Amino acid sequence: MTEATLATNGAPAVAGATRWRFLHVVHRNYLVWRKLLGSALVGHLADPLIWLVGLGFGLGALLPSLGGLSYLEFLGSGMLCYGVMNSTSFEALYSAFTRLKMQRTWESILHAPMTVTDVVVGEWVFAALKGLFSGAAILLVMAVLGLVESLAALWILPVLLLLGLAFAGIALIVTALAKTYDLFTYYFSLFIMPMTLVSGVFFPSQQLPQIVQAFAQLLPLTHATALSRGLVVGAPLDHIALHVGVLVVYAAIGVVIAARLIRKRLTR
Repeated sequence: MTEATLATNGAPAVAGATRWRFLHVVHRNYLVWRKLLGSALVGHLADPLIWLVGLGFGLGALLPSLGGLSYLEFLGSGMLCYGVMNSTSFEALYSAFTRLKMQRTWESILHAPMTVTDVVVGEWVFAALKGLFSGAAILLVMAVLGLVESLAALWILPVLLLLGLAFAGIALIVTALAKTYDLFTYYFSLFIMPMTLVSGVFFPSQQLPQIVQAFAQLLPLTHATALSRGLVVGAPLDHIALHVGVLVVYAAIGVVIAARLIRKRLTR
């Protein structure tokens, strides 16, 4: 498979049309996901919502306020980001790998006037949109529980999309390198879980040793969580440009590296 197979019957491509070809991949994945909506809702929403309700009400009843926030508010704003990370990662790992290796869907798509970049960007965007869907559902639950300060909380939605793009890029890199599904266990156990514990989702990261706090500042989940607490539950919010900038860097670098690795894998 080569990029040369992607020419449109020898005719020059129209720049405006080729720029948005990745949307066909997004639409294709959406049509498949729509048929599996029931299991998808359980798989990607149940976990963060159970954590939110179980820990928020159970453990929260035993804890004092944290920086002026109830524990339920503190946890809910963190679970927003956790839900996006979790849903995006599953899509860009397990589902994407299935399309890459098991079903060989990507190779089939490349027989159409599509490039590897179109496929990767389409997968990247779709995974992020699934993460945004999970985050929006958790935000709705928080609103029902009275945890949302005002309509200004809706500003968190573009942040959640950006967070999804950041984790989709990272996960697609892992997918490009994976030979089997087994590699994803290491990804979740050695990267996702430790990051969740040090990024302020369940408890303030200020409780951790200084060296761990410094490391946490390099992680995208830390910055997304800070933005979430400020926008959704009214916690003090500083360094907005830094938080957004870190997420943008992860998203951009991730998708570029993933595209190069997947191009090499599909064209060799």
